[in-house]
Amino acid sequence: MKIKPGIRFLNDMEKVVYDRNWFKKSDNFEVYYMYRGIKKKGELRYDITKIKDKMLGREFPKTVGHEHLERFQEIYKVLSGKAIYLLQRYKNKRIEDIYAVKAKAGDIIVIPPHYGHVTINPSKKELKMANWVSKKCKNSYALFERLGGACYFYTQKGWIKNKNYKNVPRLRLEKPLKKIPKNLDFLKSGRGGTGIRA
Repeated sequence: MKIKPGIRFLNDMEKVVYDRNWFKKSDNFEVYYMYRGIKKKGELRYDITKIKDKMLGREFPKTVGHEHLERFQEIYKVLSGKAIYLLQRYKNKRIEDIYAVKAKAGDIIVIPPHYGHVTINPSKKELKMANWVSKKCKNSYALFERLGGACYFYTQKGWIKNKNYKNVPRLRLEKPLKKIPKNLDFLKSGRGGTGIRA
């Protein structure tokens, strides 16, 4: 892969790590890599992300988490390893909806409009995934950093609620898609979109 990756180090994730005591004692290390713009198709951009298998203390390795500004959607495909996609819709200072999608190599996940999301590597192998997204799409990490992560953490003991959120709905599971939609035009607009969900 010729493109130089953006690297997310542990210290970059200080605000969203669950295991605070472990973090204070841990050395800094590389958590995941982001290869952006590997391919382009009109307005769309193709990226690859690799999440290492090194635990974050009691928590499984993950991305920081972000929301898309406007109504932009995104589509992911697991290339190798396993993933859990945690999606949450935050509105009027509360979580309106929260669900997780467990995925393996070949599975497809669509991020609907207005859903913030975190990707978790729940296995002992590196997770490699690809995504298509509009080049116009802008990300915001502010909510996740302000509230210390998503409203649930995935740990060695399972799901644990983030106490910084109030009135968190019960977490439900959704299934991934098995095939990528033939038409990806719904990714191009931040004002419309189909609302396809996993």
